[in-house]
Amino acid sequence: MDQRIELRHLRYFLAVAEELHFGRAAQRLHIAQPALSQQIRQLEKIVGVELFQRTSRSVRLTDAGASFQPRARDLLSRLAADLDEAGRVGRGESGRLDVAFITSATAIVSERLRAFSRHRPDVQVKLHDGFTVDVLTALERGTADVGIVRDAEERSGIALTPLATERLVAVVPAHHPAARGDRLGVTALAADPLILFPRSAGPHAFDLNTQPLREAGIDVQVAQECSNWHTIIMLVAAGLGITIAPHSVTTLLPPGARRLELDGSPHVSRILMATRQGDNRPLVQAFIAAPETMKISVDGRSAKAQRIR
Repeated sequence: MDQRIELRHLRYFLAVAEELHFGRAAQRLHIAQPALSQQIRQLEKIVGVELFQRTSRSVRLTDAGASFQPRARDLLSRLAADLDEAGRVGRGESGRLDVAFITSATAIVSERLRAFSRHRPDVQVKLHDGFTVDVLTALERGTADVGIVRDAEERSGIALTPLATERLVAVVPAHHPAARGDRLGVTALAADPLILFPRSAGPHAFDLNTQPLREAGIDVQVAQECSNWHTIIMLVAAGLGITIAPHSVTTLLPPGARRLELDGSPHVSRILMATRQGDNRPLVQAFIAAPETMKISVDGRSAKAQRIR
């Protein structure tokens, strides 16, 4: 087959196959009948067989033509569907979005996804959890489209948008001497083993979490390193140490743990949305613009979200 079949060949063939009349098919296609006849002869030459039996009085499909008709119709139908899907993906109405996030921001991620899915029900969202450093690395490598991180430092090529701010609190075992009150001075934690995530997981977040201790002159030594806040809180409840945590991860504490406010100036943690700078793909922009129904404020209570510019 030296020549290639083009889309017009398929459209012209189907018109003649359905009308079984070259004149009516030409009118339907808005072309001259001689031009249509020439295109059909060209198609038959490419295929190598006759597709129509022509007489002075009638036009009929050959066996080859009858076999080709549903295939030609299917080819055009699939092409139309593929073009439509490509347009939907290009407009951000369909496709796949990979979202990487830290587990301590699960509530915010869930709220945003719920709002996003209402407006983009045909988008397939894939979730990947990890540390802040993992999320940022996934963005840089292109394996994530959007990231939700905590207390991330500025990084070249990454745009950060604040989503929520919340205060840091202490979590201590229920039998801790300070657990009888609702607040404590940080110096009361000087002798307690610290349970926290490794600094490599998010250096800036680690420094912010331990800042109240360092400001009180306490030498920060992590006794137990854990990969998630749930495990950290459970170890505190087991009496193995204390931690400094964002308020939102302490809302449902096990019986053996107590949350205490820190005296002095409030220390806060920020949850941010991370994207690649200049990524203007409609799907990413749609996720950024998804209306939020919840925002964690500095006092830990949920309120109507207000976009932070």
